[in-house]
Amino acid sequence: GYVAATVTPQHILLNRNALFQGGLQPHNYCLPVLKREIHRQAIVSAITSGNKRFFLGTDSAPHDRRKKECACGCAGIYNSPVALSLYAKVFEEAGALDKLEAFTSFNGPDFYGIPRNKSKIKLRKSPWRVPECLSFPFGDIIPMFAGETLEWEALLI
Repeated sequence: GYVAATVTPQHILLNRNALFQGGLQPHNYCLPVLKREIHRQAIVSAITSGNKRFFLGTDSAPHDRRKKECACGCAGIYNSPVALSLYAKVFEEAGALDKLEAFTSFNGPDFYGIPRNKSKIKLRKSPWRVPECLSFPFGDIIPMFAGETLEWEALLI
């Protein structure tokens, strides 16, 4: 059988130091747990290589902040609002923007033998600030890189 891997934004941008820097950072806690820097770099090399066995998989986890900021917090990072911006950043830094579309849109459906999505997204280099918190009927969610400025913006077209 074939083996492939989905890759999350957190595993290509964060290493295990992000979990403990300045004290425990519950919003950076996910499973699999963040790894050492050498492993993060290896994952970046793999996904930017053009290998069709790697594709986007956000594993986004919108846990209420009360379920993250507690003694036995939930694992998972809420990255949906920032995922495409972060993948674009990593591919740009690796000089592999030409491989981003296949990673995000083609490799997964092709591997699973399902039709490619017909919806279009435009990525433009335009700084925007990630909200500190997003409120939903079920609770408040802290997005990945809350309060930080990202360089790439994803727009539905």
